[in-house]
Amino acid sequence: MSGGPAFYEIRVDAVLDDAWSACFDGFVATEGPAGQTVLTGPLADQAALHGALARIRDLGVPLLSVRQLEPPSTS
Repeated sequence: MSGGPAFYEIRVDAVLDDAWSACFDGFVATEGPAGQTVLTGPLADQAALHGALARIRDLGVPLLSVRQLEPPSTS
């Protein structure tokens, strides 16, 4: 484990535009299939992940999936 932020993909069953990215600490919102939004970005730790999931819950947006991704290459 590197100690740096982990990268996640969070899929929700709602259309969220780029304005929502600010609510998710630098995540990028992209349109997914059939009215879904895919949020991708780094989170410092498990507490930050739980905070992001709590914001989704508070929005009343159905959560579809959460995946940890390989960090983007820096080359």
